[in-house]
Amino acid sequence: MALVISEKAMSIDESTAARVAKLARIKVEPDALPALANEFNTILGFIEQLSEVDVDNVEPMTSVTPQRLKRRTDGVTDGDQQPKVLANAPDAREGFFAVPKVVE
Repeated sequence: MALVISEKAMSIDESTAARVAKLARIKVEPDALPALANEFNTILGFIEQLSEVDVDNVEPMTSVTPQRLKRRTDGVTDGDQQPKVLANAPDAREGFFAVPKVVE
């Protein structure tokens, strides 16, 4: 795997693109490897641009708009769904799922 690193930017060659495709279990025809390597290099260029942005005084955020999640009381209930849930069971007895014995 040849990863060419220059002073300015990182560059991925065709053999590295083939190795990445193999590791990702993606079948890439040999004639498509130059385009794949070019796409990887484009992505690395975008990452390099992001590293140039000064984010020292920027607070981390989870959304671009301020949001507050709706809160509800944390109460435990049984759901009152037992008949509906057990209707899906192939075998139910006395309000529980019945399963075959698997260990002697």
